[in-house]
Amino acid sequence: MTRASLDKQPQEVAAMFDDVAERYDLTNDVLSLGQARLWRRAVARAVEARPGERVLDLAAGTATSSLPFVDAGAYTVPCDFSLGMLAAGKRRHPWLPLTAGDATRLPFRDGVFDAVTISFGLRNVQDTDAALAEMLRVTAPGGRVVICEFSHPTWAPFRTVYTEYLMRALPPVADRVSSSPDAYTYLAESIRAWPDQPALARRLQQAGWGRVAWRNLSGGIVALHRGTRPAA
Repeated sequence: MTRASLDKQPQEVAAMFDDVAERYDLTNDVLSLGQARLWRRAVARAVEARPGERVLDLAAGTATSSLPFVDAGAYTVPCDFSLGMLAAGKRRHPWLPLTAGDATRLPFRDGVFDAVTISFGLRNVQDTDAALAEMLRVTAPGGRVVICEFSHPTWAPFRTVYTEYLMRALPPVADRVSSSPDAYTYLAESIRAWPDQPALARRLQQAGWGRVAWRNLSGGIVALHRGTRPAA
């Protein structure tokens, strides 16, 4: 799959991530010019995991994104639908309960997590609204969701430069550092096709999340959306 659309086939997306699993974290650090680590720290602060809490980390990949929640003392479940990613993560972090799962049909009971988070994975889900509803289902009343996703730069001149980087510079760089450069052509296109910040906020509200808000990171290249499951 090298062309992005909002009608993504789960098995194709999973296979794409299987192909990039081994060098995924390294490639992300290079392509983001080191910003990926800053974004992960921002997610950790937004989730604000506490000792004894249960945190679900969706699209966790190799579980690198899960480590801050583990370090905070939370029982953390990294979940992904790419078996290749999970296998790479298990080799690196054998003590973590890595779990295979589809974000639109999560293999967890209702209301079992205090926080659910997903970083750079929601735009790859075939049915965004179903995924947002599933996140709500598995979150306890009063629990929270944090979504970190590529978004739309807020300054128009920078947005033009950023789009040029995505479509012209990113694929050649990926060709040098990634095990599957075509996957990054897809990823660049999927970023361009993704809704902007207010549109994603509306979809969170429509799924039933309350107190929805967002803040921009790196000038809007990335946005952190947050919400709370209303108390029963």
